[in-house]
Amino acid sequence: MHEGDVDRADRVMRLAFGTIRRLPDPSTTFGDRQMVRTRFRAEPACAWVAEIEDELVGSVFVARWGSFAVLGPLSVRPDLWDRGIGGRLLQPALEEFERWGVRQAGLFTFPESPKHLGLYQSNGFWPGSLTVVATKETAPVTPHRPYTLVSHDSQPDHDSLLEEARRLTDQVFAGLDLGDEIAAVSGLRLGDTILLRGDSGLDAIAICHCGAGSEAGGDTCYVKFAAVRPGTAAPQRFEEVLDACDSFAAESGLSRLVVGIDTGRRDAYRRLLARGFRVEQVGVSMWLRPDEDRLDAADRYVIDDRR
Repeated sequence: MHEGDVDRADRVMRLAFGTIRRLPDPSTTFGDRQMVRTRFRAEPACAWVAEIEDELVGSVFVARWGSFAVLGPLSVRPDLWDRGIGGRLLQPALEEFERWGVRQAGLFTFPESPKHLGLYQSNGFWPGSLTVVATKETAPVTPHRPYTLVSHDSQPDHDSLLEEARRLTDQVFAGLDLGDEIAAVSGLRLGDTILLRGDSGLDAIAICHCGAGSEAGGDTCYVKFAAVRPGTAAPQRFEEVLDACDSFAAESGLSRLVVGIDTGRRDAYRRLLARGFRVEQVGVSMWLRPDEDRLDAADRYVIDDRR
């Protein structure tokens, strides 16, 4: 994908997802949320397009989180569905995963669609747990533990901060590294990253998109990723980082907090529901190399939906 492709790819993606959702005007899907533009600006080398006679008809994006890769969104113009374009778009993405040598890759798709399940299964991805996207109104809570933000962090060396975050996520899933996501949110001014520190160092992070022009959309704080240090105190740390997200969103003047989580992380999912989160969308996780240790293991307190 090149800069000149971004607007066309954005139109195709909105039309495709709006058609799947049977919206009266499919082009309005996602509203003021930006998916194509933010992901291209974050990493132009991780986006590909499909063209027919110089006309852009589809696109796909990937992201690398260290040893883990995220596939999507993938979209094809609706009048060209069922012609093999989606399968062709997958090939450069899968080749990139091999070049990176990732342990695992995952995606989010529609559980009710045999077409989507079949496409990804034929390329090595297999269904796992349901993934829910849930929302609640923000509240000006007082966090149990003070948090800091990457934008206000007192640590002068940004590389050291990213290494600190990497050491935390490596304990959650070996090799997991969200440094590029943290850098993109800061560099592109999409939101901020919440940091919770304890006596032993960093205990939790939450990477948040905020408002129009980000992946959140207007009046919304979207937690794209969050994780806590594993161990017996992980459930309490999870509650604390949720408090911090609620507080940060409210203090940012945003009325909605949106998170996504695999239902396979059972205790974390239950804790979200107990806080009043309402399920807004249901998808299914699909996994490349599904028989290995998965990021959605029940004892992991991680927020991500890989949309």
